[in-house]
Order: sequence, then C-alpha cells, then structure tokens
Amino acid sequence: MSASNDRYENAVARYFEAWNAGEPDALTKAVAAAWAAEGSYTDPLAAVRGHGQIAAVIASVHEQFPGFTFRLAGAVDGHHDIARFGWELVDEADGSAPVAGFDVITLDGEDRIRNVHGFLDRVPA
Repeated sequence: MSASNDRYENAVARYFEAWNAGEPDALTKAVAAAWAAEGSYTDPLAAVRGHGQIAAVIASVHEQFPGFTFRLAGAVDGHHDIARFGWELVDEADGSAPVAGFDVITLDGEDRIRNVHGFLDRVPA
C-alpha cells in the first residue's frame, strides 16, 4: 500500500467514524473531523451541505436503523483528490446487511471531505 493511498483510507475511516457516532456530541465532532466546513453529502434520499445538515442526516439514519453500524465493503480506491468505496449497513444483532451502497468522495487540501456522492445498491423493501 502506498503512502498516497493512506490519505484516502484515513479519510474514509473518519467518514465511517462519523456515520457510526451514536451520541450527539461525538457525532458533531466526527462530522467536523471528516468534512470540510462547507462539505456536502448527496445520495438518492438526501442533498445537504454543512456540518449541521450532514449530522442531521446521519442522526436520522440511526433513528431509522437502531442497532446498526456502517462498515467498509472491499478496498478504498483513490487517485488525485477522489476516492471510491463500497459499504454495508450491518445489524449488530444478527450480522445481516439489508442496506449497501457505493460512495465517491472528493477531498480538499487538508484531506477533509468536500463532497460525497452516494449510491444505494441494496435497500430493504
């Protein structure tokens, strides 16, 4: 693994820390660590900008899927300021993953997320 790939893996690790933060203060801090101040998050269900709106989207997913955590599915692939990776939303009780997707992120010069473009590959009925 090259040092340049660490940049993308570290950014994605911070991204998952934010998505898996359960407590409001931890969520606020994790979003600020992962995203640039004017960062955005866009997927088929949401289009938001700024730390407050991003944290609200994450909190609403936790309300909809209590007892679930996000995990990386496969490797992080990055070049220039762009990285892509798959993920799953896993039920901690039985290990099932009813939701899965694929995200593309753009990083700024400080390796914080400028934009997320998310795609949902598997969703519950």
